Amino acid sequence: MTNKTPPSIIALDGPAASGKSTLGQSLADSLGYLFFDTGIMYRAVTWIALQHDLNLKDEAVITELAQKAQIDIRPPSMKDGRSCDVVIEDRDVTWEMRGGDVDANVSVVSAYAGVRKALSEQQRRIGMRGKVVMVGRDIGTVVLPEADLKIYLDASAEERAKRRYDELIARGEKADYEEILRKVIQRDRIDSTRAVAPLRPADDAVIIDSDKMNAKQVFDHVLGLCK
Repeated sequence: MTNKTPPSIIALDGPAASGKSTLGQSLADSLGYLFFDTGIMYRAVTWIALQHDLNLKDEAVITELAQKAQIDIRPPSMKDGRSCDVVIEDRDVTWEMRGGDVDANVSVVSAYAGVRKALSEQQRRIGMRGKVVMVGRDIGTVVLPEADLKIYLDASAEERAKRRYDELIARGEKADYEEILRKVIQRDRIDSTRAVAPLRPADDAVIIDSDKMNAKQVFDHVLGLCK
């Protein structure tokens, strides 16, 4: 019996709140790989734009910024809760870009087709180094179609809304299940119908329906696919 070499590039896609980040982080930790949630790059561009007082509603300006920005994602350099280092022009901005002003504006920036195209190229540059678990919505279809292993983690809108509701309640926050479900369905519609890189499984992706699986069961299943 020969030992199988783990896939070097793992693409992990799926709808919002499907558990991609939890799975991706666990998988990267187990394999000793870089965990790269691609949403962090849109936060980085938003942060840069805010730092330079750019007009976030000017698609051409923000797209040019995304094309020129030098953003790198590296393994965490310190144990302070970060999952990776976000470096912009040799400056570590991992925590600086976690502010509420970025939260409030990142959805505007991430909707621009030119920004998505520019950042897909940067994501690909990082992913092609190998030993990476890359999480997003178009990794296996657009960013890294040659990934060694493609996972599409799915779950019903109702189950995803319930998980998010339970998380909020567990943190002592107020939550409205119906409102959360409405937002999940709305996000699904936006992600799956957008003109650029719509959410869908790659033709050769392993599709996992996690409705009746807990996080550990999903992790064990995917780790088995790796090893």
